[in-house]
Amino acid sequence: MTDGAGLRAGELPDDLNSAEAGMWQAFRNGSVYDLRAGDTVVDDPHGGHPWGPERTVRARIVCWLLLNGPPALDGRVASLKLTGVQIVDVLDLAGGAVEPYLEMKGCRFEKEILLPESRFTTVRLVDCAIPRLEAARLHTEGDLHLPRCRFHNGIRLTDAQIGTDLLLNQTVIHQDRRGNSLIGDGLTVGQDLQAEMMESHGELSLRGAKVGVSLSLRGSRLANPYGRRALNAPQLTVERTMYLTPAGLLDPVQTSGRTPARGTRVQRFECEGGIRLDDGRFGDAVDFEQARLTLRDDQEISLRRVQVPELRFLGRRPQRGRIVLNGARVVTLIDQAASWPGAGQLQMGGFQYEYLVPRGPFPLAKRLQWVAAATPEYSPEPYERLATVMRNGGEDEDARAVLLAKQRHRRENLPIAARLWGYVQDWTVAYGYRPGRAAVWMAVLWAATSFAFAHADHPPLKTGEHPPWNPSLFALDLLLPVIDLGQAGYWQLRGGWQWLAAVVILLGWILATTVAAGATRLLSRG
Repeated sequence: MTDGAGLRAGELPDDLNSAEAGMWQAFRNGSVYDLRAGDTVVDDPHGGHPWGPERTVRARIVCWLLLNGPPALDGRVASLKLTGVQIVDVLDLAGGAVEPYLEMKGCRFEKEILLPESRFTTVRLVDCAIPRLEAARLHTEGDLHLPRCRFHNGIRLTDAQIGTDLLLNQTVIHQDRRGNSLIGDGLTVGQDLQAEMMESHGELSLRGAKVGVSLSLRGSRLANPYGRRALNAPQLTVERTMYLTPAGLLDPVQTSGRTPARGTRVQRFECEGGIRLDDGRFGDAVDFEQARLTLRDDQEISLRRVQVPELRFLGRRPQRGRIVLNGARVVTLIDQAASWPGAGQLQMGGFQYEYLVPRGPFPLAKRLQWVAAATPEYSPEPYERLATVMRNGGEDEDARAVLLAKQRHRRENLPIAARLWGYVQDWTVAYGYRPGRAAVWMAVLWAATSFAFAHADHPPLKTGEHPPWNPSLFALDLLLPVIDLGQAGYWQLRGGWQWLAAVVILLGWILATTVAAGATRLLSRG
């Protein structure tokens, strides 16, 4: 075949069919080459209606035009813009440097597209049927657009570098032989990665990927029922926000890239399978608003060691699986009571947050259940973190209630003797977190014993060497250990009164010890 650049002006290669000849001329003219029949059923690239030779071009002719095509007509810019065209054989541009603008709409590819190590300005494949896209280490100066395409055996974008935007809106991606739908490990996107209302059947892998602005999965549906994860993206870096939120249905173009207005019909983000965002870095937020998460018992939403200013955990509570926040660092946690799972399904070891902003009612009792769900085996850290956040927010009473709940949880893991002593501390002064209770107990005991000793027989130990009998001071002298009020050592009690005095002394020591323990906790701020 003669080199296209070596052909004389206006000359066509000898072996082109009629469809290829028309494509050749459209390329030189920079115009759209449209071979649609005008029937929506027939023209559907994803349908079963066959396309004949009048709409078919060979992949090698497409490669010829893109890599070394003829010069443009005077006053034109050469570009390949195909609509409703069928491309047969493998489109192999591996390692090539493609300068012309490339846009294909509503096209069918018989076999896979190979773009590894290739370089483009901008690539737009819109609403095309493609068996597979192999594009490891692809480099584009501009966009890579793949909206509404269907890939039957997955996409590989490993270590690809996209200069501006990567668009996968309303794209359907089926898994490859290894169960992966899209492999984008090491992918770099200069601006936005938009995959809104996308369908992914298999594992979507973005390990170590970097996104220059935002990553949007609004309204997308990820499903990997046979694997462990539907989204596997550890060490992901997003400079702004990652959206796992609803997308508008009435006008996807207008709602793309933003949260739909109230009242708009929406499609929620749904994920059937685990999500892994371990060690991720996000500049603004990770947003789970209205997300529907479906997990098996062995699957989890893993946010281990994630760092993000704002985590919006506002999705539907998963009935199975786990939510793991171990080591995550969040400035503001926006959540709602209905989003968190129950006991054994939540892990928060080392989870740090500075502010709590509940969406809707989230009473303290529910918040304590939230912490208890994360600590089926006692751990003080989640309680102490919650108490610190509440204290910093001026909610001192709630902070003390959290620390009291911590002591009660700890008590259940102690030996029987220590547990009984814990119950005594709880009943008397609530481990020191309710100091007013000590005064109440003291007043009750003092009043009761004063009344009792007023009727007691009380001969003096030494006649003439005793103060006047005062049952109230006598009772208080017994109740207060260490302090001597000058009553208890001058009177002699017998029988049952002696036993009552012993009980009062014992209760005084217990009460004093528990008050001291509580004061120590308060001074050490829990």
